[in-house]
Amino acid sequence: MTSLEDTPVGPRPGRVAAFLRERVGGLPRPFWVLWTGTLLNRLGTMVGPFLGLYLTTTRGLSLGEAGVVMAVLGAGTFAGQLAGGALADRIGRRATLTSATVGSGAAMLALGHARTLPALVAAALVLGVLLDMYRPASQAMVADLISPADRPRAFGLLFWAVNLGWAFAMVLGGTLARQGFLWLFWIDALTCATFGVLVWRAVPETRRRTAGGARGGFGRVLRDRVMVAFVLITGVFAFVLTQCMTTLPLAMKEEGLGPQAYGIAIAANGVLVVVVQPLAGAWLSRRDHSLVLVAGFALAGVGNGLTAPASSLPAFVGAILVWTAGEIIAAAVLQAVVADLAPADLRGRYSGMYGLAWSAGFLLAPLGGTRLLEAGGPPALWLTCMALALVSAAGQLALAPAIRRRRALTLATLFSSK
Repeated sequence: MTSLEDTPVGPRPGRVAAFLRERVGGLPRPFWVLWTGTLLNRLGTMVGPFLGLYLTTTRGLSLGEAGVVMAVLGAGTFAGQLAGGALADRIGRRATLTSATVGSGAAMLALGHARTLPALVAAALVLGVLLDMYRPASQAMVADLISPADRPRAFGLLFWAVNLGWAFAMVLGGTLARQGFLWLFWIDALTCATFGVLVWRAVPETRRRTAGGARGGFGRVLRDRVMVAFVLITGVFAFVLTQCMTTLPLAMKEEGLGPQAYGIAIAANGVLVVVVQPLAGAWLSRRDHSLVLVAGFALAGVGNGLTAPASSLPAFVGAILVWTAGEIIAAAVLQAVVADLAPADLRGRYSGMYGLAWSAGFLLAPLGGTRLLEAGGPPALWLTCMALALVSAAGQLALAPAIRRRRALTLATLFSSK
């Protein structure tokens, strides 16, 4: 007989090793450098979520003027995504990522020190162009380095790093904002530049040179009906999700809740991702990608609907946790779908086109969100967002068969080339 003293307590080492291997094993060193840089970058991401409060308090802008500045920032990201995608395919992922992130740091400081409305608009435009230029290069780099079967896991780990940094940045950002918003601009600028320098020094170029380079450019992407439809659907979802960084702090302000309360509330988003994503990500990545997206979009819509009656910090936190669950589900496969759809020579441009969906969300969220908030208050804003999220879920359900066929073709091509 085995005595109670001989019975192991807690998880067995073999099970722990298997758990870790399933989630982080087998990924190359350059990926982990990229992961570390992403985490450092997000640890300093404090300006965007607090920009509306900064403009309406420190700079004394009206809601409409603040919406214009934030919309210009979003408009700049359109050009940045396209330029970043083209440059990633032409000059390489590494050079594009480094130049964009170091430039973003300089532009961040320019925005923080701008005083007049024209200066704020000009700085926001430059920052917008540079801020998201690195994303297509980063996403293409992951697709270059990782096999299709492991891409959902790799993108999930990057998503986890983003939110680990996000949770920390929101709490610290809310506290630092009370001491002076300029702290946020300096920290954000330094972490942007550090990310670029780290990748430049430690990650080799991953772009595979092909005869004649990438042929067809964005024209080939636009002729891909499945990709265009996927971008449009994601854009609707992005409009809904981006409200948390643009209009949510203004809605909470109307309920008498300041920047520190917003920082705590939005940190719940990051905390839930940090806790749940490592547990659920691997399982979700093995499910049908389109059905995962449908579930995620729909749950995010429910969470936005629950935000409509919120008037206290606990109520906002509860609603945020629901739509965050939807975000976790969708994020498990979103970028992996793009990588499956993209030809190897156009991964930068496909990632740039996908990034346009989020740029559109960042552009339209402050414009549409502030208008809805002014016209009908929080209920009009959040119920509209719920409806849009459900529309995106229905669109993704209709697109599901085409995405399944493309993924099967991608895997068949990969196996036949071995």
